[in-house]
Amino acid sequence: MLVGYMRVSKADGSQSLDLQRDALLAAGVGADAIYEDQASGKLADRPGLAACLKACRKGDVLVTWKLDRLGRSLAHLVETVTVLNDRGIGLKVLTGQGAEIDTTTASGRLVFGIFASLAEFERELIRERTMAGLSAARARGRKGGRKFALTKAQVRLAQAAMANRDTSVSDLARELGIKPTTLYRYVGPTGELRENGQRVLNARAKRSSAPNRP
Repeated sequence: MLVGYMRVSKADGSQSLDLQRDALLAAGVGADAIYEDQASGKLADRPGLAACLKACRKGDVLVTWKLDRLGRSLAHLVETVTVLNDRGIGLKVLTGQGAEIDTTTASGRLVFGIFASLAEFERELIRERTMAGLSAARARGRKGGRKFALTKAQVRLAQAAMANRDTSVSDLARELGIKPTTLYRYVGPTGELRENGQRVLNARAKRSSAPNRP
């Protein structure tokens, strides 16, 4: 199934989605499978994109007019492409500099692999900088580490809620007191655990199983 996503930066009516909609329809995307946002690409909270990613299932292909309609930054774009790849969802870009990306073809999968490599490279750089920062902090007598934004119960709640296709990501994040981008660090679009969510559950499990000391 083809699922389309389109976006314009302004919601005041000065920009039209017609060009993108026509291109998606011409590419074979059904009118009822097109999601949209009228907001700056720099905003983290884009309900249309969240709903689009949530609706995609394994074997689907996400179609967008240009690559910059999808990602608000290189880091966000790499993260999104990697998540799609992990879920078995294809990506097809119709025009612009990313028009060579079509993961339903061999050459497109090669480009997709480059994105995955970039994501891995970026994560490794972040890890190295974090470890260096923690080492420097310990050398000065300080303990590093950031508190988790969600508790174990909240992670379980988020899992159950995200597994329901009717759940609004924005409403769920608001109920939990966090941003949608933070929520996605703990739980994926279909309720699967992400790294932070797994760490919360593991950390609390270790505490509960530790022997009591007098």
